[in-house]
Amino acid sequence: MSMRCPTCGTMYGDEARFCTRDGTRLTAPPGAAAAPAAAPGAAPGAPAAPSAPTKPAAPAQPARATAVRPKEAAAGTTGASSHANMAGKVLDRRYHIVRKVGEGGMSYVYLAHDVASQERYAIKILSPALSKDENAMARLRREAALGIRLAHPNVCHIVRMGETEDGIVYVVMPYVEGEILSDRNYRVGKTTLTDAAKFVTEIADGLHVAHQLTIIHRDLKPENIMICKRADGTEYAVVMDFGLAKERKAGGELQKLTATGIILGTPEFMSPEQLRGKTLDLRTDVYSLALMVYEMLTGKLPFEGKNQQEMMISRLRNDPIPAKNRRPELPDAVDAVLLKAMARAPEDRYQSAPDFAKAFRDAAG
Repeated sequence: MSMRCPTCGTMYGDEARFCTRDGTRLTAPPGAAAAPAAAPGAAPGAPAAPSAPTKPAAPAQPARATAVRPKEAAAGTTGASSHANMAGKVLDRRYHIVRKVGEGGMSYVYLAHDVASQERYAIKILSPALSKDENAMARLRREAALGIRLAHPNVCHIVRMGETEDGIVYVVMPYVEGEILSDRNYRVGKTTLTDAAKFVTEIADGLHVAHQLTIIHRDLKPENIMICKRADGTEYAVVMDFGLAKERKAGGELQKLTATGIILGTPEFMSPEQLRGKTLDLRTDVYSLALMVYEMLTGKLPFEGKNQQEMMISRLRNDPIPAKNRRPELPDAVDAVLLKAMARAPEDRYQSAPDFAKAFRDAAG
């Protein structure tokens, strides 16, 4: 299915997400058949954004292009069919698998009930190939041990990581229902300053807990944020998919795993230092969060190019397009805060997610 830019009318293939001419999010042409929704193909071992009844099936929201390496492509071969068809089974004599809610290159995500308590969980079952990779599993177990400590209202954290007698490795997380932020952006268009300030504060609060544990998300994007509703109807944001997270002080082993494709990001929201393959710290998440807020407010990305490669080069060499150029009614102070948060050099940005959130709230009034 082809995708179309609603601003300039340029047509793209179905793998494209944004117009390279003006940065507008692409939509499906009128009358196009809706493609089935797919869960983000994030790395396993951490929270996924499972589909939920409240999540609209928007034809204009194919999965954002995430880099896939040969190691990932091969992950769904031997024994994958059984891992992909777990509905109706009882996992590890404890979790009754209800249905599949998503899948990625290296895992399958299911809704499950605890047999004893009937509490609902999202369970990510790792592919057979990944489960047999000793180096990857060592890192993922260490990551799970850290993830368990991420319990926070604005984070979908890891509850436990287990392995069955027949070798199925799985990760248990709270089951979070809501609307993926990318779908909400498409549905509402330009987000109000009030909502943007609320969401950025909640996302920053969740990130701050991780950053205090020296965990960096590395793959912040609208598809990894779930907008949920409380009983009174108020919305709140939950950060998902800490599966790409890594310890800030990574040793040689973790760096090696990064090179093998276990740790990846999404090109549209990578920081300049991440694009360059540099050492990352919490300020890379600040940059990605600022890009998300920019898109919430304007419906576009702050860089342009003829193709994705040019857009990435523009991020390395050029300044962002001011948000006021996309949405003139925005206060000058909001524009200034976003430009600082998207500075190319990490030392020129806000030095923590809460600092950025506070500056944005103050600017937004």
